[in-house]
Amino acid sequence: MADLAEFERQRKRLWGIAYRITGSVADAEDAVQETWLRWQQLPDGEADDPKAYLTTVVSRLCYDQLGSARARRESYVGPWLPEPVVTESGPEDRVTLDESVGLAMLTVLERLTPAERTAFILHDVFAVPFKEIAEVVGRTPDSVRQLASRARQRVRAEAPRRSVDRGEHRRAVDAFLSAVLGGDFDGLLEILDPEVVWRSDGGGKVMAARLPILGDEKVVRFTRRLMRDFDPETMHAVVREVNGSPGVVLVDPVGGQSAVFGFNVHGGLITEVDAVINPEKLRHLDLGSL
Repeated sequence: MADLAEFERQRKRLWGIAYRITGSVADAEDAVQETWLRWQQLPDGEADDPKAYLTTVVSRLCYDQLGSARARRESYVGPWLPEPVVTESGPEDRVTLDESVGLAMLTVLERLTPAERTAFILHDVFAVPFKEIAEVVGRTPDSVRQLASRARQRVRAEAPRRSVDRGEHRRAVDAFLSAVLGGDFDGLLEILDPEVVWRSDGGGKVMAARLPILGDEKVVRFTRRLMRDFDPETMHAVVREVNGSPGVVLVDPVGGQSAVFGFNVHGGLITEVDAVINPEKLRHLDLGSL
């Protein structure tokens, strides 16, 4: 049997790869679990480089399921956003944000082909050599190099404007939450970029905009409408890490409504809001503990 301790040393990295490729917490967990089962069945000493072997296995599993996932997302009702990863607020001494796992960046990656997305994530984010990526996507190393290059160019062209400074980002998020909770929608207007983009993922199950909302005044109007679904007497609202950046979680246990907000901030203003409201995409979160 392969060394189980070695798998545990790689588990966090494997999950990070799987989540970035799939954009789904459930799919990432399934891929890591399947990788674990295959690792258990591997004879001792079979893998000369356990890290490379495990990376190839989990990446191939995720790559293989991207095609069917893309087909499902094409028929999805309204904007599709990744399942959010919510954790406690990050350490104060961490001064930069993790762009590769942000909701907005994962949304950009949705526009790539499965091969481009896999090559970009493995090479540019996890520094996997092209030769190893070639085994995952069934291409030559030179072809994989071209895939990663095309993906990199597209990501650079389409990635949103954003600050990497945690302090600037947190101040904007705190101002957003304060304005929303206080019903200060004039104040909310002041912290939104005039060309702000709002995407809300309700999956056709709850009230959400079917198309992205563009412009600060339209976003303020929609925010006001959305907040009517939350009872201010029973609602809980907190700042949490949402995909590596300060975000907001709203929970109304009485009304049964929840929402997770991710933000992009540039120049002190909020340039993008990603609101995940679809209850199926929030099932993995322990929202009752807020």
